[in-house]
Amino acid sequence: MQTKKIHLCLAHMSGAEQRFIDEAFADSWVVPLGPNVDGFEEDLKKFLTDGDPRSEGKEIAALSAGTAAIHLALVLLGVGQDDEVICQSFTFAASANPVVYQGAKPVFVDSEAGSWNMDPDLLDAAIADRIEKTGRKPKAIIAVHLYGMPAQMDRICAVADKWGIPVVEDAAEALGSKYQGRMCGTFGHFGILSFNGNKMITTSGGGALVCPDAESKKRALFFATQAREPFPYYQHEHIGYNYRLSNISAGIGRGQMTILDEHIAHHRRLAALYQELFAEIDGISYHANPSAESDSNYWLSTIEIDPQVTGKTPEDLRLHLAAINVETRPLWKPMHLQPVFAQAPAYVNGVSEALFGRGLCLPSGPCVSEDDVRMIVNEIRNCING
Repeated sequence: MQTKKIHLCLAHMSGAEQRFIDEAFADSWVVPLGPNVDGFEEDLKKFLTDGDPRSEGKEIAALSAGTAAIHLALVLLGVGQDDEVICQSFTFAASANPVVYQGAKPVFVDSEAGSWNMDPDLLDAAIADRIEKTGRKPKAIIAVHLYGMPAQMDRICAVADKWGIPVVEDAAEALGSKYQGRMCGTFGHFGILSFNGNKMITTSGGGALVCPDAESKKRALFFATQAREPFPYYQHEHIGYNYRLSNISAGIGRGQMTILDEHIAHHRRLAALYQELFAEIDGISYHANPSAESDSNYWLSTIEIDPQVTGKTPEDLRLHLAAINVETRPLWKPMHLQPVFAQAPAYVNGVSEALFGRGLCLPSGPCVSEDDVRMIVNEIRNCING
């Protein structure tokens, strides 16, 4: 048995992070503001918008987590008690939890089979039905780019525009992914980024809100710093939050930005290799870009297993690989199946439930080598043949 633990997506340092951290310590900038925070926001803005007029005017607010960014987006959109917010069901719980923070109610919409993301037709039908049932339209739509695979943002935004509902674009897993040549995270009224330890880059923990303009960024940072009013004493007229990113964490992010392109290229190389090798195994399908419009960063490589052909379930493969120190994970359990959201309205078509039952996430991070991929695929083949 190989002794090295192969993780799904382990953080990888460039070496440049320490310089930014040392500068922060030397200047005593260890609070949630400072040169690294400003520099990190500018680095992200340039990466997401440079040379693309479709993203002109976007601004970045660095925050303590991607979840905080979703929460602030909902605050800025005026989501409140008993409002409804449409959420993608096939996602991590952090996409939906902030809806409840605001006293609002999530309404879940299932996926389409190509991208595994929100089905635009089902979205349209769900909005119409919510208006008929409640007399009010949903206050926002949270669309997700799952595992880095772009959602059909043109169609989702068209439905949103039809009904006059703003889109919060959860690109937590999709930094560097593109749809129709445009960076994910820049389509929605607000965009969401995450820098958790397993994402494309990390700040150890952190996130960012992609804002439509400078005024929205200013307002986001107001709420992120406890909503303190501009008085010489502490005055508060709104409920605020402690959501700013520290200057130390932002220093890690600045160092990570120096290798972001390298990380994206590595994930895509591994994805191409996985796809090539799985083409030789009946009953295993690799989830690749469904069309030329999508350009995934392949944050995590994912497969579907057909038990009728392979004689194995995803759990069989997971346990086999765990026994040799290879970390894998089932696909997300849809939110409409989660006990905590059992009472939430859901518009389903069976896609996410089927994917949950037959899918598996495979190691894909910058610390995973091409030899690791070959070994993993070979072990899956041995498990099926054994």
